[in-house]
Amino acid sequence: MTRVALLVNAAAGRGRARDAAGAVTARLTAAGVEVQPLQAPDRAAAERAVGQVAADVDAVAALGGDGVAHAAVQGLAGTGTPLAVLPAGTGNDLALALGVPADPLAAADAAVADLRTGGGRPLDLVRSSWDGGQRWWATVLCCGFDSAVSDRVNRLRWPPGRRRYDLATALELARLRPRRVRLTLDGEVTDHDVTLVAVGNTGVYGGGLRICPDADPADGWLDVTVVGPVSRRELVRTRPRLAAGTHTTHPAVRVLRARTVELAAEGLTTWADGEPVGPLPQRCTVVPGALAVLGADRGERLERPRRRVP
Repeated sequence: MTRVALLVNAAAGRGRARDAAGAVTARLTAAGVEVQPLQAPDRAAAERAVGQVAADVDAVAALGGDGVAHAAVQGLAGTGTPLAVLPAGTGNDLALALGVPADPLAAADAAVADLRTGGGRPLDLVRSSWDGGQRWWATVLCCGFDSAVSDRVNRLRWPPGRRRYDLATALELARLRPRRVRLTLDGEVTDHDVTLVAVGNTGVYGGGLRICPDADPADGWLDVTVVGPVSRRELVRTRPRLAAGTHTTHPAVRVLRARTVELAAEGLTTWADGEPVGPLPQRCTVVPGALAVLGADRGERLERPRRRVP
């Protein structure tokens, strides 16, 4: 019998994942899948649980948002055990970028279909390393303004929900200033005054914002979007263009490409997949085909132009 370990972030999507867990389990069981629930009270426990079962199951299903997928990736990278992304979070950027059905039950059906046929989409992953630490990530890593907002959200205890993010954004806008960042792209060193830097394996972050609109998670390359110094007003005006990916034509924006990206700056941290990663300096290395994803290419796809690989 096919065995699938099910990892659930009960808090994702304001309880949507918790509410969907029973129906997802029933749908998988009806399809002849033996479901092994993974008990994990926090992210560290979730990562350990996935790592412990990876060799003994046919797949791991992550029910929730990008955070639960990020936890699963830590235990699955390079193991050969595939991941089923069952979106039930707030952002679901990985599911969106890979064309996973937006409904978790439909995503479960698509994953089972791939398990039966031996299908699955190869996905590049990125390994970030720094002095004393290492993490894998799948979507976009950011540092600068966006990571500062996320750091502040993490420190705030009030107000609840979306208003905490809005408050953190307002507070960081008030202290906005360019930061000096050294980028080393495949060994070539350049210094930049930046508002933010985003390193993209996929194109979207922050709930569908197309920060790296041409990024392809199966080409072995990383897209690096560098936003130079902008005023508070210009940053607020430009951010809505991220939804369409048209910000890349702004004169303050540059898009670069590399297989290995090193970032160095004083006092900055990084976030990826909506989760804290680590401090700078940091080295990001793409690992082609490090994970297979089940049920992909069956949902909404973000259009992207074809491009020549340098």
